Amino acid sequence: MLTNQTQGYDDARLGYQRLDPHRPEAIFEVTSAAEIEEAVQYAVDRDHRIAVQGSGHGLTRGIDGGVLIATRRFNGVRVDATAKTAWIEAGATWQDVLTATAPYGLAPLSGSFPGVGAVAYTLGGGLGLMARKFGYAADHVRRIEVVTPDGKRRKAEDDPDLFWALRGGGGNFGVVTGLEIDLFDVPTLYGGSLYYDLADHPHALEAWRDWTQDLPDEVTSGAALIPFPDIEPVPAPLRGKHIAQLQLAVLGSPDPIEPLRSIGTPVLDTTSELPYLESGKIFAEPDRPDSYRSHNALLTDLTDLTSLPKNAIIGLRHLGGALSRAPQVPNAVGHRNAAYSLTVLKPGGNDVDRRIFDPWRASTIGRFLNFSYEKLTPTEVAEAYAPQDLTKLRELRDQYNADRRLIANHEL
Repeated sequence: MLTNQTQGYDDARLGYQRLDPHRPEAIFEVTSAAEIEEAVQYAVDRDHRIAVQGSGHGLTRGIDGGVLIATRRFNGVRVDATAKTAWIEAGATWQDVLTATAPYGLAPLSGSFPGVGAVAYTLGGGLGLMARKFGYAADHVRRIEVVTPDGKRRKAEDDPDLFWALRGGGGNFGVVTGLEIDLFDVPTLYGGSLYYDLADHPHALEAWRDWTQDLPDEVTSGAALIPFPDIEPVPAPLRGKHIAQLQLAVLGSPDPIEPLRSIGTPVLDTTSELPYLESGKIFAEPDRPDSYRSHNALLTDLTDLTSLPKNAIIGLRHLGGALSRAPQVPNAVGHRNAAYSLTVLKPGGNDVDRRIFDPWRASTIGRFLNFSYEKLTPTEVAEAYAPQDLTKLRELRDQYNADRRLIANHEL
């Protein structure tokens, strides 16, 4: 156990998100499910609140006092190549999973950045690089072990309602010690990004939107608008430019992306066939810790692109395909009828101005909490779910986390 008088305290409490970090009374750097049980029981005995941190990418606010369970050292991955499954321990990142699964030619439904914690990503739904083909990561979870805030270790699948809630309902119900996921026969994929200078190709984003209207499920893509500073760490072709980065992940032939090349000559083209182990190159997101806030909306269409701000980082994801279909085992993921995800990310300490989203108010049907890096109001959290699902989630939260001992990034 670490306290603020102990060497290593600051290192253990800090994650990737450095805005408003945790300031706990005690930190348990756990390496097993048994140690998670001990940490929860310690909090119960002292009537302390609990927060959990793996990679810390999605942190919305830090805990003051109480107990922080840091899971980064509890990061094992066990692959069953015959069953095409993997057991992921609480602190494993997607990079840990990719490294374990690649030798078998198998791939998980991982996200765009390999450094993200696999468990928290999956509990929030999980929108990955093969999402239009296979659906949300939460759609392919077979088993979950969890320590509920009363200190008891449970197999979530023994309670179908708890199993339903954990897959999409986030960290409101307990501390997940591990989960079993499906793997897929995807040793390689075609992917990368086309970077267009908007000064030369002002309609690049509209061209991407129009291209997404008729695509096979094998193509999952996104687009980012990035005002790159004119500084040396930025690749020379991008420095000082307002860039549309078209992010592409294709299973099978790359032919479906050829129409995008009619936009013109990109300043940078990173597309190629990649081992799935190297799939983080597609979005090429920064890997250094930073401070940031973001706000997200799920949209039924993307008709107006002229109102996007030029001084913020804009992230768009094309949805549909398998994301729109119900999984074999129902879960709490909401708004499967969304066609696009729109995220505005702002580095530094200021919240995103909500007025940015006004042009899309009529087509907004909710939000995706995994892309919401800020403290949301209860009403805003509620917008992530169908009303009947929200009622059920809150009932289960009251059953398993009645005194709100466990603090989730987005509390129901």
